[in-house]
Order: sequence, then structure tokens, then C-alpha cells
Amino acid sequence: MSLLLAGLTVLMIGDSHLTAPGFLITSLHDDLMQQGAKVYTYGACGTPSGAWMQSIQPPCGSAFRLADGPLRVRASEAGFTKPLPELVKAYHPNLIVVVNGDTMAAYKNATLPKPWIRDQIKTLTDGIKASGASCIWVGPGWGTEGGKYGKNFARVREMSDYLADIVAPCIYINSLKMSKPGEWNTIPGDGQHYTDEGYLSWGNAITREIVSSDILQKIRH
Repeated sequence: MSLLLAGLTVLMIGDSHLTAPGFLITSLHDDLMQQGAKVYTYGACGTPSGAWMQSIQPPCGSAFRLADGPLRVRASEAGFTKPLPELVKAYHPNLIVVVNGDTMAAYKNATLPKPWIRDQIKTLTDGIKASGASCIWVGPGWGTEGGKYGKNFARVREMSDYLADIVAPCIYINSLKMSKPGEWNTIPGDGQHYTDEGYLSWGNAITREIVSSDILQKIRH
């Protein structure tokens, strides 16, 4: 248990990495709970970060977990999400953790759509500022090159570097430093979403970064 995390309320929001059993909604959520935090996680598949400021219907479903309750998955048309202001009002988080990057990286496009990404990021970070909560932004991991999403190491590195420059006031966690390219296995034919073992490794690494982050010291003071 982390003395810095114990007793804090963490709201975690993000993309498809938070939408299925065994994904980060399992591994990272459990890890943060074991460190003493109360955790509320909401994931929306295929959605950019700015979408969290409104109620949206994700193109491929959503999921949520409330503290030590069960994982609830909502498929397609049942997958409407709650906007960040409503979630903040409901849970009063000390810390908001955003897991969002792969969805906006446009792996199959010739160039990274930086102006659009910046607008999406600013929409959410403005909402986070208004909430008064501290924030950590988790960038994408390496994954595996190829697969149906077209993930590739050059683009994920470019996306991660760009996120690091624009997610303030959130503290950026660079997931690329946690493993070697291709080290964590992904679902066959996918390239972007990990196996349960991969998500366990990623969740553990993110938790270590959060526990060692200066942001927890700031929250405690």
C-alpha cells in the first residue's frame, strides 16, 4: 500500500484500453485499489479525449467499474457515457487519470493530425482544470506493428512525444519507457490491444510511475 495513494479518490477515464475484462480497467484499477485508493473507471471505445466533456455514444461500446464493484460492459447502442463534469460531481476525485492516445494517433494516415489532437486535448484539460483535481495522462504503449489498426513504432513514438508537450496541466506518463518495442504481446491480428499478461505488465508499470510521481506529494499538501 502507498501512503501517498491511501485514502485518495481516483477517477480514471479513457479509450478502449479501459473497456474489456483483463484490460487496464482490470489490471490498473486493481493495482490502484491495492495501493489504498478508491477508484472509479470509465472507458469509451474509439473516442478522442475531447468527447469526455459531453455525453457520447462510443462507436464500439463502453465499460465502467465503481470502486470494488464488478466490471460493467455496455455494447454499442447501450454505451452512452457520462461527461467529466457529471463524474466529478458524483465522485469528487483528488486525481484524474486519463488513458488516451492510441485512438487519436491515426496510425493508417500519412501524417499525425496535430491541430485536431491539440483541440481534443485542450477540450478535456480545460474541463480538468475546472474540476480542481490533479491529473496524470498515460500515453500509448508500443504494441505490435501491423494488425487491423495499422499500429507502427514510428507513429506511436511521434504521438507520445506530442502528447508530452500538450497535456499540461496533467503530468505525462510515457508508456514507451516501460518496455521494449513489441515486448508486451498483443491480441493476434490486433497490434494495439494487449493480452491479459501484457495489460498486467502495463498496469503494474503505470502504478509504479503514479506512486513515484511528484503529483501525489502535491495532492497531500
